[in-house]
Amino acid sequence: MKNWIDLDRKVVIVTGGASGVGASISATLRANGAIVVVADLRTNDDVPTWSDRFVTCDTTDKASVEALVADVVETYGRVDALVNNAGVNRPRLLVDFYGEKPEYEASEADFDFITGVNQKGPFLCAQAVTRRFVDQQSGVIVNISSEAGAEGSVGQSIYAATKSALNGFTRSWAKELGQHGIRVVGVAPGINKRTAMNSDANYAALAYTRGLDPDLIDDDYASSIPLRRVGELGEIADLVSYLVSDHASYITGTTLNVTGGKSR
Repeated sequence: MKNWIDLDRKVVIVTGGASGVGASISATLRANGAIVVVADLRTNDDVPTWSDRFVTCDTTDKASVEALVADVVETYGRVDALVNNAGVNRPRLLVDFYGEKPEYEASEADFDFITGVNQKGPFLCAQAVTRRFVDQQSGVIVNISSEAGAEGSVGQSIYAATKSALNGFTRSWAKELGQHGIRVVGVAPGINKRTAMNSDANYAALAYTRGLDPDLIDDDYASSIPLRRVGELGEIADLVSYLVSDHASYITGTTLNVTGGKSR
């Protein structure tokens, strides 16, 4: 990681920051001078090397989220930004019309799990930090969305719906909170290097929903992108760092694509 933009010791909470995209975002923010608090379900006591502080947090639980924010404010005296990154996915068909794998047909449990983490979690986290932001008359919320939220996605309708809701949060909260000096922006990645969310199991499920060979799905993805490659996690992290910085002081209420030209 290299320091390319000065974040001037801004205190930033990154949910789901212990792995994948969240870890890349956390490491890049820290490399650029931010104080990074990783909030994740993991319960180990070791602070990840890409953070200044680790707090075990269930973002779907209001008390857990409020305890997180209280901990950060007690430790650092303030919070300057929240990156709503924690997210999950279970590729599922609305109806298993192939008739071969009923486990890949969406269930109520799938719906509750995905919406809980992807939609309720960001709401609870944003609400908790915004109480501090209003007192400070400043703050930034970055919602990690997905191109699926604007484009829809075969085999990922629940996931896509939660990301569309996140885009709605971004637009609405920006309008509500701008008068208090609070910016709300979204980042919508496309297809990126493998992470825990893009595990072999999830790829197998997604391939089934699309009638594809799991071994060929990576090639199918790359060919659908104008730049002819999947994205790097650092390319998402760099955009988040910019949006958290004061250089982005007039950007709010919009969701920016990081998709190699794949989405509109």
